[in-house]
Amino acid sequence: MRSVLWGSPLPPTRSGVADYAAEVLPVLAAQAGVRILRPPGWTPPGGGAGWLEGAELVPADAPAEASIPLLHLGNNPFHLWIARRLRASGGIVVLHDTVMHHLLVEEAAADGAWGRFAADLKDAHGGAGAAIAEARAWGYQGRLDPFLFPARKAYLRHARGVVVHNRRALRDVEADCPGLPVRRVPLAVARLAGGDRKAWRERLGLGGELLLVHLGFLTPAKGLDTILRAAAALARIGVAVRLLVVGEGAQEGRFRERAAEAGLGRIVRVWGYASQEDLGGILSAADLGLVPRYPTAGETSAAVLRFFAAGCPVAVSGYAQFLELPETAALPLPPGEGGAAELVRIVGRLAADPAALRGA
Repeated sequence: MRSVLWGSPLPPTRSGVADYAAEVLPVLAAQAGVRILRPPGWTPPGGGAGWLEGAELVPADAPAEASIPLLHLGNNPFHLWIARRLRASGGIVVLHDTVMHHLLVEEAAADGAWGRFAADLKDAHGGAGAAIAEARAWGYQGRLDPFLFPARKAYLRHARGVVVHNRRALRDVEADCPGLPVRRVPLAVARLAGGDRKAWRERLGLGGELLLVHLGFLTPAKGLDTILRAAAALARIGVAVRLLVVGEGAQEGRFRERAAEAGLGRIVRVWGYASQEDLGGILSAADLGLVPRYPTAGETSAAVLRFFAAGCPVAVSGYAQFLELPETAALPLPPGEGGAAELVRIVGRLAADPAALRGA
Protein backbone atom coordinates (compact mmCIF):
# COMPACT_ATOMS: atom_id res chain seq x y z
CA MET A 1 0.00 0.00 0.00
CA ARG A 2 1.32 3.44 -0.91
CA SER A 3 1.92 5.87 1.93
CA VAL A 4 0.84 9.49 2.25
CA LEU A 5 3.42 12.27 2.36
CA TRP A 6 1.76 14.96 4.50
CA GLY A 7 2.81 18.61 4.32
CA SER A 8 1.16 21.22 6.57
CA PRO A 9 1.86 23.53 9.51
CA LEU A 10 2.10 21.47 12.71
CA PRO A 11 1.53 22.27 16.39
CA PRO A 12 2.69 24.27 18.27
CA THR A 13 2.25 26.63 15.30
CA ARG A 14 -0.76 28.80 16.14
CA SER A 15 -2.69 27.89 13.05
CA GLY A 16 -6.07 26.31 12.45
CA VAL A 17 -4.51 24.01 9.86
CA ALA A 18 -1.94 22.87 12.44
CA ASP A 19 -4.79 22.01 14.84
CA TYR A 20 -6.54 20.18 12.01
CA ALA A 21 -3.37 18.17 11.31
CA ALA A 22 -3.08 17.06 14.93
CA GLU A 23 -6.68 15.82 14.87
CA VAL A 24 -6.62 14.10 11.47
CA LEU A 25 -3.13 12.53 11.43
CA PRO A 26 -3.75 9.83 14.09
CA VAL A 27 -6.86 8.66 12.24
CA LEU A 28 -5.03 8.64 8.92
CA ALA A 29 -1.99 6.86 10.37
CA ALA A 30 -4.24 4.08 11.67
CA GLN A 31 -5.37 3.37 8.10
CA ALA A 32 -2.32 4.07 5.92
CA GLY A 33 1.38 4.68 6.09
CA VAL A 34 2.07 8.36 6.79
CA ARG A 35 5.29 10.32 6.28
CA ILE A 36 5.13 13.87 7.66
CA LEU A 37 7.25 16.64 6.22
CA ARG A 38 9.02 18.51 9.00
CA PRO A 39 8.32 22.24 8.49
CA PRO A 40 11.50 24.35 8.30
CA GLY A 41 12.50 25.51 11.78
CA TRP A 42 9.84 23.37 13.46
CA THR A 43 10.35 21.72 16.84
CA PRO A 44 7.80 19.40 18.47
CA PRO A 45 5.58 20.91 21.16
CA GLY A 46 6.72 20.67 24.77
CA GLY A 47 5.44 17.58 26.50
CA GLY A 48 5.59 15.51 23.32
CA ALA A 49 3.25 15.07 20.40
CA GLY A 50 1.08 11.97 20.72
CA TRP A 51 -0.51 12.70 17.35
CA LEU A 52 2.83 11.78 15.67
CA GLU A 53 2.48 8.17 16.82
CA GLY A 54 2.47 5.76 13.90
CA ALA A 55 3.88 8.31 11.46
CA GLU A 56 7.42 8.97 10.22
CA LEU A 57 8.94 12.46 10.29
CA VAL A 58 11.01 13.30 7.22
CA PRO A 59 12.85 16.47 6.07
CA ALA A 60 10.79 19.18 4.37
CA ASP A 61 12.58 18.51 1.07
CA ALA A 62 12.29 14.71 1.23
CA PRO A 63 11.38 13.18 -2.13
CA ALA A 64 7.89 11.78 -2.48
CA GLU A 65 9.22 8.43 -3.74
CA ALA A 66 6.26 6.04 -3.69
CA SER A 67 4.19 8.26 -1.39
CA ILE A 68 1.20 10.37 -2.39
CA PRO A 69 2.10 14.02 -1.63
CA LEU A 70 -0.77 15.68 0.25
CA LEU A 71 0.08 19.37 0.52
CA HIS A 72 -2.11 21.68 2.61
CA LEU A 73 -2.44 25.27 1.40
CA GLY A 74 -3.83 28.22 3.35
CA ASN A 75 -3.44 31.92 2.63
CA ASN A 76 -0.91 32.89 5.34
CA PRO A 77 2.90 32.74 5.68
CA PHE A 78 2.85 29.41 7.55
CA HIS A 79 2.29 27.84 4.11
CA LEU A 80 5.18 29.47 2.24
CA TRP A 81 7.38 26.40 2.33
CA ILE A 82 4.49 24.24 1.09
CA ALA A 83 3.84 26.61 -1.82
CA ARG A 84 7.51 26.37 -2.82
CA ARG A 85 7.43 22.59 -2.68
CA LEU A 86 4.26 22.52 -4.76
CA ARG A 87 5.90 24.70 -7.42
CA ALA A 88 8.96 22.44 -7.46
CA SER A 89 7.44 18.98 -7.47
CA GLY A 90 3.63 19.12 -7.59
CA GLY A 91 1.28 17.02 -5.51
CA ILE A 92 -2.32 16.74 -4.34
CA VAL A 93 -3.44 20.03 -2.77
CA VAL A 94 -5.79 20.25 0.20
CA LEU A 95 -7.10 23.77 -0.33
CA HIS A 96 -8.13 25.30 2.99
CA ASP A 97 -8.73 28.79 1.50
CA THR A 98 -9.79 29.49 -2.06
CA VAL A 99 -8.32 33.03 -1.95
CA MET A 100 -4.58 32.57 -2.46
CA HIS A 101 -3.68 36.19 -3.28
CA HIS A 102 -2.35 36.87 0.23
CA LEU A 103 0.03 33.91 0.04
CA LEU A 104 1.15 34.96 -3.43
CA VAL A 105 2.09 38.40 -2.05
CA GLU A 106 3.90 36.87 0.93
CA GLU A 107 5.82 34.52 -1.35
CA ALA A 108 6.83 37.31 -3.73
CA ALA A 109 8.00 39.48 -0.82
CA ALA A 110 9.96 36.64 0.77
CA ASP A 111 11.64 35.60 -2.50
CA GLY A 112 11.91 39.05 -4.11
CA ALA A 113 10.03 37.52 -7.04
CA TRP A 114 7.67 40.33 -8.06
CA GLY A 115 8.09 39.48 -11.73
CA ARG A 116 6.76 35.99 -11.01
CA PHE A 117 3.93 37.56 -8.98
CA ALA A 118 2.89 39.68 -11.98
CA ALA A 119 3.09 36.68 -14.31
CA ASP A 120 1.01 34.54 -11.94
CA LEU A 121 -1.69 37.21 -11.58
CA LYS A 122 -1.82 37.65 -15.36
CA ASP A 123 -2.08 33.89 -15.87
CA ALA A 124 -4.86 33.66 -13.27
CA HIS A 125 -6.86 36.76 -14.20
CA GLY A 126 -5.69 37.98 -17.60
CA GLY A 127 -5.23 41.69 -18.29
CA ALA A 128 -7.04 42.69 -15.10
CA GLY A 129 -4.61 40.62 -13.04
CA ALA A 130 -1.66 42.21 -14.80
CA ALA A 131 -3.11 45.67 -14.04
CA ILE A 132 -3.49 44.80 -10.36
CA ALA A 133 0.14 43.68 -10.20
CA GLU A 134 1.31 46.88 -11.92
CA ALA A 135 -0.77 49.03 -9.55
CA ARG A 136 0.82 47.29 -6.55
CA ALA A 137 4.27 47.94 -8.02
CA TRP A 138 3.41 51.66 -7.95
CA GLY A 139 2.13 51.43 -4.38
CA TYR A 140 -1.62 51.30 -5.12
CA GLN A 141 -3.77 48.54 -3.70
CA GLY A 142 -7.34 48.10 -2.53
CA ARG A 143 -8.60 46.21 0.51
CA LEU A 144 -10.75 43.94 -1.66
CA ASP A 145 -8.09 43.22 -4.30
CA PRO A 146 -7.16 39.79 -2.87
CA PHE A 147 -10.80 38.71 -2.74
CA LEU A 148 -11.65 39.96 -6.23
CA PHE A 149 -8.47 38.42 -7.68
CA PRO A 150 -8.01 35.22 -5.62
CA ALA A 151 -5.19 33.85 -7.82
CA ARG A 152 -5.73 30.22 -6.81
CA LYS A 153 -4.80 29.11 -10.33
CA ALA A 154 -1.24 30.31 -9.68
CA TYR A 155 -0.79 27.35 -7.35
CA LEU A 156 -3.33 24.85 -8.61
CA ARG A 157 -1.74 24.69 -12.06
CA HIS A 158 1.08 22.78 -10.34
CA ALA A 159 -1.33 20.32 -8.68
CA ARG A 160 -2.31 16.82 -9.77
CA GLY A 161 -5.59 17.04 -7.90
CA VAL A 162 -7.39 19.13 -5.29
CA VAL A 163 -9.37 18.42 -2.12
CA VAL A 164 -11.75 21.12 -0.85
CA HIS A 165 -14.09 21.29 2.13
CA ASN A 166 -17.23 23.05 0.85
CA ARG A 167 -19.43 23.11 -2.24
CA ARG A 168 -18.62 26.74 -3.09
CA ALA A 169 -14.91 25.89 -3.19
CA LEU A 170 -15.66 22.90 -5.41
CA ARG A 171 -17.45 25.12 -7.94
CA ASP A 172 -14.72 27.78 -7.82
CA VAL A 173 -11.90 25.32 -8.49
CA GLU A 174 -13.83 23.56 -11.26
CA ALA A 175 -14.45 26.91 -12.95
CA ASP A 176 -10.84 28.09 -12.69
CA CYS A 177 -9.13 24.79 -13.47
CA PRO A 178 -11.28 22.73 -15.84
CA GLY A 179 -10.01 19.18 -16.15
CA LEU A 180 -8.19 19.20 -12.80
CA PRO A 181 -9.56 16.44 -10.54
CA VAL A 182 -11.25 17.99 -7.49
CA ARG A 183 -13.19 16.36 -4.68
CA ARG A 184 -15.10 17.75 -1.71
CA VAL A 185 -14.31 16.16 1.65
CA PRO A 186 -16.14 17.83 4.57
CA LEU A 187 -13.84 19.46 7.12
CA ALA A 188 -13.08 17.22 10.09
CA VAL A 189 -13.05 18.98 13.48
CA ALA A 190 -12.89 17.06 16.75
CA ARG A 191 -15.11 17.89 19.67
CA LEU A 192 -12.88 19.39 22.34
CA ALA A 193 -13.03 18.09 25.87
CA GLY A 194 -15.13 20.70 27.63
CA GLY A 195 -14.88 21.86 31.18
CA ASP A 196 -17.85 22.14 33.49
CA ARG A 197 -20.11 24.90 32.13
CA LYS A 198 -21.00 26.25 35.58
CA ALA A 199 -17.37 26.25 36.73
CA TRP A 200 -16.16 27.98 33.57
CA ARG A 201 -18.84 30.64 33.74
CA GLU A 202 -17.79 31.34 37.31
CA ARG A 203 -14.13 31.48 36.22
CA LEU A 204 -15.07 34.05 33.58
CA GLY A 205 -16.93 36.13 36.15
CA LEU A 206 -20.34 35.55 34.62
CA GLY A 207 -23.67 35.79 36.34
CA GLY A 208 -26.82 35.82 34.26
CA GLU A 209 -25.25 37.56 31.25
CA LEU A 210 -25.19 35.98 27.82
CA LEU A 211 -21.64 35.08 26.79
CA LEU A 212 -20.80 35.96 23.18
CA VAL A 213 -17.56 34.42 21.91
CA HIS A 214 -15.47 35.21 18.84
CA LEU A 215 -12.82 32.68 17.73
CA GLY A 216 -9.97 33.13 15.28
CA PHE A 217 -7.18 35.37 14.07
CA LEU A 218 -8.01 39.05 14.58
CA THR A 219 -8.01 40.58 11.11
CA PRO A 220 -10.22 43.28 9.52
CA ALA A 221 -12.05 40.60 7.51
CA LYS A 222 -13.23 38.80 10.66
CA GLY A 223 -16.06 41.27 11.31
CA LEU A 224 -14.60 42.84 14.45
CA ASP A 225 -16.26 46.20 13.68
CA THR A 226 -19.64 44.47 13.40
CA ILE A 227 -19.10 42.73 16.73
CA LEU A 228 -18.01 45.90 18.53
CA ARG A 229 -20.90 48.00 17.17
CA ALA A 230 -23.37 45.33 18.23
CA ALA A 231 -21.83 45.10 21.72
CA ALA A 232 -22.10 48.88 22.13
CA ALA A 233 -25.75 48.86 21.02
CA LEU A 234 -26.60 45.98 23.36
CA ALA A 235 -25.01 47.85 26.26
CA ARG A 236 -27.03 50.99 25.47
CA ILE A 237 -30.36 49.15 25.40
CA GLY A 238 -29.58 47.25 28.59
CA VAL A 239 -29.17 43.68 27.32
CA ALA A 240 -26.84 41.89 29.75
CA VAL A 241 -24.01 40.42 27.68
CA ARG A 242 -20.30 39.77 27.92
CA LEU A 243 -18.03 39.50 24.88
CA LEU A 244 -15.00 37.22 24.92
CA VAL A 245 -12.61 37.52 21.98
CA VAL A 246 -10.38 34.46 21.61
CA GLY A 247 -7.52 34.89 19.18
CA GLU A 248 -4.53 37.00 18.34
CA GLY A 249 -3.30 38.99 15.38
CA ALA A 250 -2.44 42.42 14.05
CA GLN A 251 -5.82 43.86 15.07
CA GLU A 252 -5.64 42.79 18.72
CA GLY A 253 -4.23 46.05 20.07
CA ARG A 254 -6.55 48.21 17.98
CA PHE A 255 -9.57 46.17 19.07
CA ARG A 256 -8.67 46.69 22.74
CA GLU A 257 -8.33 50.45 22.13
CA ARG A 258 -11.66 50.70 20.34
CA ALA A 259 -13.45 48.71 23.06
CA ALA A 260 -12.03 51.08 25.68
CA GLU A 261 -12.95 54.17 23.63
CA ALA A 262 -16.53 52.88 23.39
CA GLY A 263 -16.69 52.44 27.17
CA LEU A 264 -16.99 48.68 26.84
CA GLY A 265 -14.05 47.70 29.02
CA ARG A 266 -16.35 46.10 31.59
CA ILE A 267 -18.10 43.75 29.16
CA VAL A 268 -15.32 43.02 26.60
CA ARG A 269 -12.40 40.73 27.33
CA VAL A 270 -9.66 39.76 24.89
CA TRP A 271 -8.41 36.32 25.88
CA GLY A 272 -5.68 35.98 23.26
CA TYR A 273 -4.54 32.56 22.12
CA ALA A 274 -6.32 29.70 23.93
CA SER A 275 -4.92 26.24 24.59
CA GLN A 276 -7.07 23.29 23.53
CA GLU A 277 -8.03 22.74 27.17
CA ASP A 278 -9.04 26.35 27.73
CA LEU A 279 -10.85 26.52 24.41
CA GLY A 280 -12.95 23.51 25.34
CA GLY A 281 -13.93 25.22 28.59
CA ILE A 282 -14.72 28.53 26.89
CA LEU A 283 -16.94 26.77 24.36
CA SER A 284 -18.80 25.02 27.17
CA ALA A 285 -19.53 28.44 28.74
CA ALA A 286 -20.58 30.22 25.51
CA ASP A 287 -24.17 31.10 24.63
CA LEU A 288 -23.58 32.40 21.10
CA GLY A 289 -20.61 32.11 18.76
CA LEU A 290 -19.64 35.00 16.48
CA VAL A 291 -18.18 34.42 13.00
CA PRO A 292 -19.33 37.44 10.93
CA ARG A 293 -16.48 37.16 8.42
CA TYR A 294 -16.63 39.54 5.46
CA PRO A 295 -15.23 39.24 2.87
CA THR A 296 -14.52 35.54 2.84
CA ALA A 297 -11.36 33.70 1.81
CA GLY A 298 -13.52 30.71 0.85
CA GLU A 299 -12.64 28.73 3.97
CA THR A 300 -14.91 26.29 5.76
CA SER A 301 -14.81 27.88 9.19
CA ALA A 302 -13.33 25.55 11.79
CA ALA A 303 -14.51 28.08 14.39
CA VAL A 304 -18.14 27.52 13.35
CA LEU A 305 -17.69 23.77 13.58
CA ARG A 306 -16.09 24.10 17.02
CA PHE A 307 -19.23 25.89 18.23
CA PHE A 308 -21.48 23.29 16.62
CA ALA A 309 -19.55 20.46 18.30
CA ALA A 310 -20.13 22.20 21.65
CA GLY A 311 -23.86 22.53 20.97
CA CYS A 312 -23.65 26.31 20.66
CA PRO A 313 -25.41 28.37 17.94
CA VAL A 314 -23.33 30.75 15.82
CA ALA A 315 -24.03 34.07 14.11
CA VAL A 316 -22.36 33.97 10.68
CA SER A 317 -22.21 36.13 7.58
CA GLY A 318 -25.14 35.10 5.41
CA TYR A 319 -23.40 34.69 2.06
CA ALA A 320 -21.09 32.44 0.00
CA GLN A 321 -20.14 29.12 1.64
CA PHE A 322 -21.74 30.13 4.95
CA LEU A 323 -25.11 29.58 3.27
CA GLU A 324 -24.32 25.86 3.17
CA LEU A 325 -24.66 25.72 6.97
CA PRO A 326 -28.03 24.86 8.61
CA GLU A 327 -29.88 28.09 9.47
CA THR A 328 -31.24 26.60 12.69
CA ALA A 329 -27.70 26.60 14.12
CA ALA A 330 -25.88 29.13 11.90
CA LEU A 331 -27.85 32.35 12.25
CA PRO A 332 -27.23 34.50 9.14
CA LEU A 333 -26.19 38.16 9.34
CA PRO A 334 -26.21 40.54 6.37
CA PRO A 335 -22.59 41.03 5.35
CA GLY A 336 -21.24 44.51 5.95
CA GLU A 337 -22.98 47.40 7.73
CA GLY A 338 -26.31 45.65 8.33
CA GLY A 339 -24.73 42.82 10.30
CA ALA A 340 -24.50 44.71 13.59
CA ALA A 341 -28.23 45.52 13.69
CA GLU A 342 -29.19 41.92 12.95
CA LEU A 343 -26.77 40.66 15.59
CA VAL A 344 -28.42 42.94 18.14
CA ARG A 345 -31.82 41.49 17.18
CA ILE A 346 -30.53 37.90 17.49
CA VAL A 347 -28.99 38.49 20.91
CA GLY A 348 -32.11 40.34 22.06
CA ARG A 349 -34.27 37.35 21.11
CA LEU A 350 -31.95 34.96 22.94
CA ALA A 351 -31.96 37.19 26.02
CA ALA A 352 -35.75 37.25 26.01
CA ASP A 353 -35.99 33.46 25.67
CA PRO A 354 -33.16 31.78 27.66
CA ALA A 355 -34.84 28.39 27.19
CA ALA A 356 -33.90 28.60 23.51
CA LEU A 357 -30.19 28.45 24.37
CA ARG A 358 -28.52 25.12 23.70
CA GLY A 359 -31.91 23.47 23.28
CA ALA A 360 -32.73 23.86 26.98
